[in-house]
Amino acid sequence: MGKFWNELVMFLMVVNVLVWTEAHKEGKTRRRKLESQQEPQPQRNGSSFRMPLDPILTGEATAGSGEMDFDKTIEDMVSQVKSNPALSKTKCVVDRQLWMSNSRSLSPWSYRINHDEKRRPVDIPEAKCSCSGCINPFTMQEDRSMSSALIYTQLPVRRLLCDAPPGRRGRRKKCVPRYRTVVESIAVGCTCIVG
Repeated sequence: MGKFWNELVMFLMVVNVLVWTEAHKEGKTRRRKLESQQEPQPQRNGSSFRMPLDPILTGEATAGSGEMDFDKTIEDMVSQVKSNPALSKTKCVVDRQLWMSNSRSLSPWSYRINHDEKRRPVDIPEAKCSCSGCINPFTMQEDRSMSSALIYTQLPVRRLLCDAPPGRRGRRKKCVPRYRTVVESIAVGCTCIVG
């Protein structure tokens, strides 16, 4: 009788493995079909860099379009930094009452405007760490045994190529302004590191 149960258990295990393997293959095939039907990779437009909408992002600027306009988003962020003084505070304190993550972090940061006339967009908000150390979560005081470090992201921008050198008589040569898409590192926040 014991041999029968052992063989039955063995048979059920083999069937289970075969069913799981087949289901796994089907899942991969279904995923590949869905991926091939989705939108293509990010596309460059003459005036802005466009990419498929992030499912986490929502709002009026992106509703219905399925795409996100980085120029418009960056302009909105710049206006928020300029109009909201709480985003520019450089105090090394944690404010748990504020909804903004830069003030609630154990490595708080503020924003400044990175201004460059030879770049489009001209203004980009950039993070600056408010503390050299990190906030100790127990004492809520700065602890210098750890360090605040900037977190960077790569952002596509358009850089002005027309920077003609002065001519023979000290006047600049005329040139047609042309922009080339380049990638710049922009600080987006701060984090704690040991050191």
